[in-house]
Amino acid sequence: MEWTMLKKRLLERCPDLKLLEHEPMSRHTTFRIGGEVVLMAFVKTEEEFKLALQAAHEENIIPYVVGNGSNILAADGAIDVFVIATCEGLNRLERTGEQEITCGVGVSMARLATFAMEQGLTGLEFAHGIPGTVGGGIYMNAGAYGGEIKDVAVESRYLTLSGESGVLRGEEQKLTYRHSAYSEGDKFATSVVFHLEKGDKETIRSRMAELAEKRRSRQPLDKPSAGSTFKRPAQGFAAALIEQCGLKGYTVGGAQVSEKHSGFVINCGGATCADVLALTEHVHQVVLEQTGVALEMEVRRLG
Repeated sequence: MEWTMLKKRLLERCPDLKLLEHEPMSRHTTFRIGGEVVLMAFVKTEEEFKLALQAAHEENIIPYVVGNGSNILAADGAIDVFVIATCEGLNRLERTGEQEITCGVGVSMARLATFAMEQGLTGLEFAHGIPGTVGGGIYMNAGAYGGEIKDVAVESRYLTLSGESGVLRGEEQKLTYRHSAYSEGDKFATSVVFHLEKGDKETIRSRMAELAEKRRSRQPLDKPSAGSTFKRPAQGFAAALIEQCGLKGYTVGGAQVSEKHSGFVINCGGATCADVLALTEHVHQVVLEQTGVALEMEVRRLG
């Protein structure tokens, strides 16, 4: 790939664009794992995002878009990829209707939920403890404690690989379990419109505090991870199946099945991508052999 030409195109069109070369993904994922990507651009506006996509398209390079890196397992060693990061921009957040909030994909889920609470709007309490951005939330239809993005996201703006803009409304977003139109790879969300219900601020605040305490008591929040490692199978829960198979605490290198919550693989210190893959493959095989259930990874791979 002609990385020099891509960098030249990017700087010609966006002189102020923050570009990093040979940037370790371990700095940009909540797993704290990953080797160096060739080039990383930090877009601050939808226009910069568009220009970055167009420049990549003209060089026949398909970019990898990340937010907070909370659901990503990046490969060890050099990664031959151009990454576009939205976490430092695309942060519009405003009430645009009586029961409506419009939010850029670079905004954290926690900030969105807090803003909704401050506006006296209910429906996003579940999102307060999700560590990713709104971009990641719409990409995978994030959910927790009975709530999902699909319940409240009524519209989203996007850019295509070639930089064309468009809008998806309602069911066009294809929001199903850990899937959306954006996880199909040819569109990148730039903002989302949420329709919420009116509520009492203190009641909303109390519910958020209750869910936060549940997370603290049940999840290994003190260790780097990518959240839930496996998708929920049709037959039961991944964590229960893993524990049933005696795999709680199972360790490969610096990676471990959390002793606090078996649904989480954590980085105990110095874990590599290879450690995580070896561990998750072992878990998959043991659970399949003992229960007949084939666990599917929820975490996205890069490289």
